[in-house]
Amino acid sequence: MDKHSSFLWTEQFRVQASDTDYRSRGKLSFLLDIMQRAADSAVSSLGLSMESMLKAGMGWMVITLDLNLQRLPSPGELLEVHTWSKGNKGPLWQRDYRIYDAQGVELASARSIWALVDIGKRKILRPSALPIVVEPYLEDSVGSLPDKVILPPELLLQETYSYQVRYSGLDNNKHLNNARYADLCCDALALEEWEELELTGLHITYAQEAKYAEEISVMRSSLTEEGLYVRGQDGERIFFEACLKLRR
Repeated sequence: MDKHSSFLWTEQFRVQASDTDYRSRGKLSFLLDIMQRAADSAVSSLGLSMESMLKAGMGWMVITLDLNLQRLPSPGELLEVHTWSKGNKGPLWQRDYRIYDAQGVELASARSIWALVDIGKRKILRPSALPIVVEPYLEDSVGSLPDKVILPPELLLQETYSYQVRYSGLDNNKHLNNARYADLCCDALALEEWEELELTGLHITYAQEAKYAEEISVMRSSLTEEGLYVRGQDGERIFFEACLKLRR
């Protein structure tokens, strides 16, 4: 069941086996994917489909996402994503999310910052360029605008592996899909670490879009009080910086 009421959009998603990891727990990238799909549906319900945005040469670009996680879902679970716009501050838009299980218990909540961009020029557009009005939903709030991820200056990073953007990772703008960055972060940990650690969230800032065939060197820190810091870069070019929130 999909619906929107007073600018709140809700949409249900069933967790499939392909959405889970080797422990039969939902992948972090799956949660980001259903959040993205719900956000697309919310905007489409207002009369602006993804197809019409692409024809107009416009798209949404996520800048920062801060997600807190109570638990990962299991195969077969029915999840309900609630999402709403909190309006804009200048050219930046805030969108919040809550994800519930079938019993109405919250699994995750997230705050995100987005910008409307000209796809061809890769230029941020003013909110007035949007051909519809996106009213803010004021009856709930996950929190204020999320801060940009800042790695501690004394932090030591080591390269874990190298990833090349290929066909399977591309979105309809021919860039690495937002949700796939979560996989890059999670792949920075060894299986032995996943056996010992519990994932409690993700804080990520997308600095630069990764295009087809580009190489991303995935760097990671050791475990800190905040979690595990991850950076994707190519020389001095930084694609993303993130903190996987983890606890023993």
